[in-house]
Amino acid sequence: MPDKTRSMIIGTGSYAPEKILTNQDLEKIVDTTDEWIRERTGMQVRHVVGPDEQNSDLAAHAAQSALASAGLSAAEIDLIILATVTGDSGFPSTACFVQEKIGAVNAAAMDIGAACAGFIYALDLADSQIAAGKAKRVLVIGSEVLTRITDYSDRNTCVLFGDGAGAAVVVPSDGKRGILGTFTKSDGRLNQLLYIEGLGTRVPPSHESVDAGQHFVKMAGREVFKYAVKAMGDSAEEVLRITGLTNKEVDLLISHQANLRIIEATARRINLPADRVFINIEKYGNTSSASIPLALDEAVRSGRIKPGDLLVLVAFGAGFTWGSAAIRY
Repeated sequence: MPDKTRSMIIGTGSYAPEKILTNQDLEKIVDTTDEWIRERTGMQVRHVVGPDEQNSDLAAHAAQSALASAGLSAAEIDLIILATVTGDSGFPSTACFVQEKIGAVNAAAMDIGAACAGFIYALDLADSQIAAGKAKRVLVIGSEVLTRITDYSDRNTCVLFGDGAGAAVVVPSDGKRGILGTFTKSDGRLNQLLYIEGLGTRVPPSHESVDAGQHFVKMAGREVFKYAVKAMGDSAEEVLRITGLTNKEVDLLISHQANLRIIEATARRINLPADRVFINIEKYGNTSSASIPLALDEAVRSGRIKPGDLLVLVAFGAGFTWGSAAIRY
């Protein structure tokens, strides 16, 4: 590939709330079973925010962990990009709340909304800003409090979602390591397969909208599954094509943790064995934009990722949005 100002990840961090929601807990809430949930999703437990915890709290914890890992202070960050669809408020951006909480006084801060693909989109933007010379130290965060937009009377969706945050510090590369290529795409024609009617100006908050459950996630599960399998497989193949790499060179696939069967299908698409696929869905459930950085941080800290390893990150989310990244760690 042609020479360019490549960016690299030099620190990761993550955070999950203390409260746990198990499959057994869900059995007491809706008509479901632990066996049914495990077989169809691979999930066992999820983390749930406490009554006084906000999205920005989770994001700030993950950010501080990533900064410590990178050996940087918050004041050295010049850009914060927060991927989320469950921000603290309509505005200002939740990234600004995070900026205040961690003391990143010299940074610009903004949110980006691409649902479960949000971290990939944010990483792509950070890479572009560094390549353009507009930023030198970027804090990329994915953070969600999905349990506050989950309908616990809907057995098909309430078993899926959890809360959490993950972060990465991105800087110009010191050599061959770094983000080798990214790929992003969307198809707005499919927006009604996974969505929330409320929480925006189209359906303003009212007694009627709340009573009708318009502020909860709605999903056409079978259709989403079908499109997710294809789009994530396409994304993984495309980023390998863009970078001129092969599946044999991939050391670890880190997929959005939405469903175990989708992860396994993505791995099969690029012919990766199970020992080169990172899975932690059983511990967190689907945390949307937080799932990839959560998994990335866990893989780094557990020793599954070593310097020089080739990683492929891939995600799919509402919109529909999807994307991938190839990284020499």
